[in-house]
Amino acid sequence: MNQTLPIAITFVLYLGVMLWIGYWAYRKTQNYSDYVLGGRSLGPWPTALSAGASDMSGWLLLGMPGYAYAAGIQSVWLAVGLLIGTYLNWLVVAPKLRVQSQSLGDSLTIPEYFSNRFNDKVMLRMIAAFFILMFFLFYTSSALVAGGKLFESVFGLSYTLAVTIGAIAVVSYTFFGGFLAVSWTDLVQGLLMAAALVLVPIVAFIMIGEGPQSTLMNHNAELLNAFTSDTGEPMTNIAIISLMAWGLGYFGQPHILARFKAIRSAEDIESAKFIAVSWTLIGLSGAMLVGFAGVGYFETPLQDAETVFIALVQAIFHPVVAGILLAAILAAIMSTADSQLLVSSSALTEDFYKAILNKNADSKTLILIGRFGVIGIAVIAWLLALNPESSVLGLVSYAWAGFGAAFGPAIIMSLHWPRMNRFGCLAGMLVGGVTVVVWKQLSGGPAGIYDLYEIVPGFIFSIGAIIAVSLATESDDKQSSTLADA
Repeated sequence: MNQTLPIAITFVLYLGVMLWIGYWAYRKTQNYSDYVLGGRSLGPWPTALSAGASDMSGWLLLGMPGYAYAAGIQSVWLAVGLLIGTYLNWLVVAPKLRVQSQSLGDSLTIPEYFSNRFNDKVMLRMIAAFFILMFFLFYTSSALVAGGKLFESVFGLSYTLAVTIGAIAVVSYTFFGGFLAVSWTDLVQGLLMAAALVLVPIVAFIMIGEGPQSTLMNHNAELLNAFTSDTGEPMTNIAIISLMAWGLGYFGQPHILARFKAIRSAEDIESAKFIAVSWTLIGLSGAMLVGFAGVGYFETPLQDAETVFIALVQAIFHPVVAGILLAAILAAIMSTADSQLLVSSSALTEDFYKAILNKNADSKTLILIGRFGVIGIAVIAWLLALNPESSVLGLVSYAWAGFGAAFGPAIIMSLHWPRMNRFGCLAGMLVGGVTVVVWKQLSGGPAGIYDLYEIVPGFIFSIGAIIAVSLATESDDKQSSTLADA
């Protein structure tokens, strides 16, 4: 039986369902608020799974299993950091951001929230929107790279054509349906991703006839030690801190923060938090176990570690089942790329076009600008993704650090520290974002400190800049009292 035909049919059916949801959301989208935040009407399940699915992306089924395949138990440090970050983000940021984003002028985007929170109509908004557009180009590009690897591995397509097909699929329903389409497709995609990450490692280990620990011990004992690198050398403290520090990135991811603003009420956040953290635990555990299973299953090392999930599915399952499971990768890719395109488009529309060029633009005009913004940003991300040597995890790592350092400290402190002012916010964003860019260029040099994941110095320096500059400049009593009341 031709293996690619059932898989292709499954993909077509899956894409058909996503496009139908996009059409349904298009019918429901009546104004620009609906297009950007779904009218703040999401319940706990779509909010939680949309936040998780848009967060994890293709790297959960490609990058993370690939890292576990190459590094073994060492990958636990990364998973633990991400799980803690997920929990703290829902605990510390979600409740207050839901309330304040609405009370402060019904802020639809993160730049607009900063603008209203600190009564700064231009500078903060433009700087925040600039960072969103810059880092999301890399992040969206990582999703398209993942799509390219999927279609290239499964169907033997050229890499360029594979990336192009993935980009067209994502743009289609995001263009029409906006936030509702993105969130409800994320719900379906998140459930499919979790199911695949539970089923694949269970079946793989049954076929291997060993548990995860025995598999690593029998096939590559070095991978069984969480304090030993994949080269057999002891892990440094810098390496461990860098892996755990991925959790810091959650506080500044605009596509995740958008879900907090869109939930229908602050009272729904507690149940959404439980769903989101549980989903993250299942997803990360499954992704690591897929990588561990690959160590035992494949006698010849894979040329590209990030294809271990694809290789396992194709080797173990019937083509019909394989098509469904591989659709989970497509789901992961689409669930993140659509969110990133929408947030980037919103920044372009709300924070550049409306704030600067046309302050009186009506809702229909904004929706039109937003839809064509989706296409423009997707084209640029597509061009960045055309390099077949790109690493999914590498691209995500850079964008994740950029958002985490530029926005994370500013979001947390703007919600919890009334004394913070516009100058502190501006300093925090600039210092955090620039530190990530500069530190990244210094990594790999003779001084080992520059091998520290760039989000760590970026986050620390950003907090320091916010505190120092806010205390050195005049406070904004009006905004401080608004924060206290919220």
